[in-house]
Amino acid sequence: MTVGAQVKQCLASLKSVESGLSALALKSQDEETKRLFHETMMATDDVIEDLKKRVGELEREEYQYKGF
Repeated sequence: MTVGAQVKQCLASLKSVESGLSALALKSQDEETKRLFHETMMATDDVIEDLKKRVGELEREEYQYKGF
């Protein structure tokens, strides 16, 4: 597996984690727990955005990674 494919796989995994956190926040009945899930989801979103930028850099720098 190439570096580009690994980075994109990591990105997909993080999106799945973010979705799971969102679902848990919606299902939780305790307000503090909801808040913690939401905060963690937002932090995960920040990492996802940074990783998307890195994917773009990889695609520009290494043409063979484009389109994975």
